[in-house]
Amino acid sequence: MPLLATTPVEKMPGPYARRWWALLVLCLALLIVVMANTSLIVAAPDMTADLGLSSSDLQWVIDGYTVPYAALMLVLGAIGDKYSRRGALVTGLVIFAGGSVMGSLVHETGLVIAARAVMGVGAAVVMPATLSLLVAVFPKGERARAITAWTATSGLAIAVGPLVAGWLLEDHAWGSTFLVNVPVAVLAVVGALILVPPSKAAGAGRIDYVGGLLSIVSVGSLVYATIEGPHFGWGAGPVTAAVVAAVGLTGFVAWELRHPHPMLDVRRFLLRPFSGSMLAVLFFFFGTYGAIYYATQFLQFVLGFGALETGVRLLPLAGAVFVGAAVTGRLTPKLGVRAMVGSGMAIGTVGVFLLVLIDQGSTYADFLAPMLLLGLAIGLSVSPATDTIMGSFPESELGVGGGANDTALELGGSLGIAVLGSLLGTSYRDELSGLVGDRLPAAALDTAQDSVGGGLAVAERLATNPAAGPEQAQALADAVNRAFAHGVSTTSLVGGVIMAVGTAVVLAVLPGRRARRAAEATAVASPEQGQAEGQAQEREQDAELSRPRG
Repeated sequence: MPLLATTPVEKMPGPYARRWWALLVLCLALLIVVMANTSLIVAAPDMTADLGLSSSDLQWVIDGYTVPYAALMLVLGAIGDKYSRRGALVTGLVIFAGGSVMGSLVHETGLVIAARAVMGVGAAVVMPATLSLLVAVFPKGERARAITAWTATSGLAIAVGPLVAGWLLEDHAWGSTFLVNVPVAVLAVVGALILVPPSKAAGAGRIDYVGGLLSIVSVGSLVYATIEGPHFGWGAGPVTAAVVAAVGLTGFVAWELRHPHPMLDVRRFLLRPFSGSMLAVLFFFFGTYGAIYYATQFLQFVLGFGALETGVRLLPLAGAVFVGAAVTGRLTPKLGVRAMVGSGMAIGTVGVFLLVLIDQGSTYADFLAPMLLLGLAIGLSVSPATDTIMGSFPESELGVGGGANDTALELGGSLGIAVLGSLLGTSYRDELSGLVGDRLPAAALDTAQDSVGGGLAVAERLATNPAAGPEQAQALADAVNRAFAHGVSTTSLVGGVIMAVGTAVVLAVLPGRRARRAAEATAVASPEQGQAEGQAQEREQDAELSRPRG
């Protein structure tokens, strides 16, 4: 057996012998891409103190990664399909590692944001490549199990990112949370060359670069508006971005409907399994990322856990993901995608609603059940939804399929953090203002209202101020904690309602097992009717979607 995997998977007479080792490499690449976001949650306080970040600066340190990551996945997935999926994976890992090195060395806010943006570009190449290679390498009978492992890795990264970052921050500066990505990326590159076979779409035509550009403009502007508007007000920038996103999306749909070989055939959204699964991924990560974002802040700022202690306390979430993944692997073939996705979303909704009970006296025990439910929900829902999305694309468009799935995931997470984070900030500011009143100077009150970290920093300064003293400092700290707990409770109520509505919508769109079987049987005899009713077999579906429309 050669040292390097050189035979394209499309030319192999049977299943690739080392496919499960290849899956390990793909999961390793996925792990560091997701960890790059979650590790920043616990590194943010150290970065804020060292760089003097404002809340706007910190938001852009986070979103410098998110915007290119979300905007570029679709077009880069298509490029990987045409030229080389393994090449895309390796290239993305190299770019990601380069951005990580840069982030570990710079000590200026603008350069840190730039480094995060480079990492986001690398992640946008890696993510669709992992899914497209997975589907290309595994036969249909094993694909669901492989996607379940992929999903479990994503859930694991949510918890492992803060844990690894917390461990590093015990003895090292925040730059170490960037640098740790480099050896893992190098290992993944070597593993990709040895264990992952080459793959690309057979007979791929010219890439629809106009559609790709319109998708970048639409998604990038939408993510920017989503981030900036709720957090910093709907001024000229966010409003302009929202208008650009709307115009770009309209242009994208019109162009794709007329193009003979579109970047993403938007008629695919007429297929209920595909559109329902895309909505499920978007709604699910809206609630999950938002809840984890503010729950982690509560653990750090209100309960006073250090970075490592916070990471350890998120581990039950990862364990619950694996339990959910094991359960969904056994039950989805018996109960169907709709039942598993709906059940997972309902469990996740309950987890978010439980956070409504958080108050100033809450302890870690009050967060344990919500974290377990959210982890279980990830394991149950995301794998069958992702499997359905990827099964909706022919072999020539697997990278586009991966890009579509990952765009829904990242867009949902960005919306969750931005919208729920904005609601949390507003609720916190209003509550703190009512509790503190005019007992603080205007400048100190502004700082305290900016964030829970800012409020506690003001309290620390008061403790050393002879004119104030420890009693006034403690009163402010108590008010900050109470206001933040109130914000978590209020935000969780809204997040839970949105999740509940999303669950109802997804259940209404996804067909049941009987409807899906009937639609597929009908599609064999009448592909046109099959498209209106449900997902047909892959060959019939591809032929129907590519048929010109008058």
